[in-house]
Amino acid sequence: MDTQVLLWVLFAALMHASWNAMVKSAGNKLMMTTLVAGASGVLSGVGLLFLPMMAAAAWPHVLLSIVLQVFYFALLAAAYHHADMSQTYPIMRGSAPMLVALVSRPLTGESLGATGWLAVLLICGGVFGLLGSWRVLRQQGKGARYALLNAVVIAIYTLNDGMGVRASGHALVYTLWIFFVAAVPILLWAWYAQREPLLLQMRQQGGRALVGGAFTLGSYGVALWAMTRAPVAMVSALRETSILFACLISAWVLKEPMSRRRWLAVGLIGAGAVTMRLA
Repeated sequence: MDTQVLLWVLFAALMHASWNAMVKSAGNKLMMTTLVAGASGVLSGVGLLFLPMMAAAAWPHVLLSIVLQVFYFALLAAAYHHADMSQTYPIMRGSAPMLVALVSRPLTGESLGATGWLAVLLICGGVFGLLGSWRVLRQQGKGARYALLNAVVIAIYTLNDGMGVRASGHALVYTLWIFFVAAVPILLWAWYAQREPLLLQMRQQGGRALVGGAFTLGSYGVALWAMTRAPVAMVSALRETSILFACLISAWVLKEPMSRRRWLAVGLIGAGAVTMRLA
């Protein structure tokens, strides 16, 4: 993988871990997730005013992605409500790239070489190593189940958007349309079903939500741009190095416990990132 692409994807990973930490640290996680999605939609709408229209062939991918994004945000909030970020985040982000790698060839025509597969396996293996024992995983209960379901959603929208951004002719425009349209049903639901909690969260966390919206928009936009320059499966796996940053945030900011085993797993993820550069 090209060094420039690799560094940009690592930066996207940092942004992704940061906005997830904002959601996890919020009192009302569902409303914070809603505000982050809404903020990304507002920022996208402003950006679209100054950009050209994308190719018509990309619209079916955009519409499918919007549906998947709504499910993603709902499952994310549910997972963080029932379990720690340090447990649910690895499940969501570790399962998805392996699923993408397994089905990428028949859907996109891309195949990974031996080094590419090694990098994917190192990253995914390190992420799963963060889960701890099966006893701990079972204790997460609903949080783990929501996270596993969200991993499937992540894999589907990654493959869909990898194909869609290539058909669009403009990675940024494709990204902005996804977030702009997806924000509409999310905000409408919150306004009619959870108006008071939404307004309260907006007053208390409006600035953080705006930063989170910029981070989620930038993180996914960079990843989609990278998919136009590298195989989708490789970008998907490398993006999950966000778990490195998530672990640091969960340990130092959210004060969640980190065992020696989990730090070793983080090192395995780092080795996967280095191997990705050689692929």
